[in-house]
Amino acid sequence: MTFDFKLCPIAGLYEIMPKIFGDSRGYFFESYSERDFAAVGISVRFVQDNQSKSLKSVLRGLHFQKKYSQGKLVRVIDGEVFDVAVDIRPDSPTKGKWHSVVLSGEKQNQFFIPEGFAHGFLVLSDSAVFAYKCTDFYHVEDEDGIIWNDSVIGIDWPSVGMKYLLSEKDLKLPAFMP
Repeated sequence: MTFDFKLCPIAGLYEIMPKIFGDSRGYFFESYSERDFAAVGISVRFVQDNQSKSLKSVLRGLHFQKKYSQGKLVRVIDGEVFDVAVDIRPDSPTKGKWHSVVLSGEKQNQFFIPEGFAHGFLVLSDSAVFAYKCTDFYHVEDEDGIIWNDSVIGIDWPSVGMKYLLSEKDLKLPAFMP
C-alpha cells in the first residue's frame, strides 16, 4: 500500500499520508489509488477535479451542496491550510461536530471528507494552491453553506496575524441549524 490512512474522530473522515519517494532529483508519490482507498473502505467514484489559489488569511467556506452532496479528497499542492469538515449528516451522532487537519505541500497529506459534511479552509502560508477531487459535479443552484464563525459549531480557527478575508457570499451564509 502506498498510503497511510489515519481514521479521524468523526466517522468517515480520514487523514491520508502518501509514501513519498525522493532523492537528489526531487520526489514522486501516488496522490490517489482506487485500490488502496477501497482496501480501507473508501469506495467512491470521483467525477470532477478542482484547484484554487488563495492568499494568506483567505477563509473559504463552510460550503456544501444540498441535493447533490459531494465527497471530497482535498490536498495542498503548495503552501499550507487549516482544513475543516463539519458533520451535517441528519442522523449522525456527531452532527454539528468538526474536525480539522493542517494540509501542506511539504507533507503532501490529504483529507478525505465523505458526503454529508460542510467544508472550508483557511490559508496559513503566504499563498496556497489547493486541489480536490469530488464525487459529484458542482451545481450552482444546489450550493449552500454555514457561516464560518457559527457559535454552535465553534470552530477554533487559528490566528494568522491579520484579519480573515472572506467573499461577500461567504460572509452572508446562514447559521447552523441543528
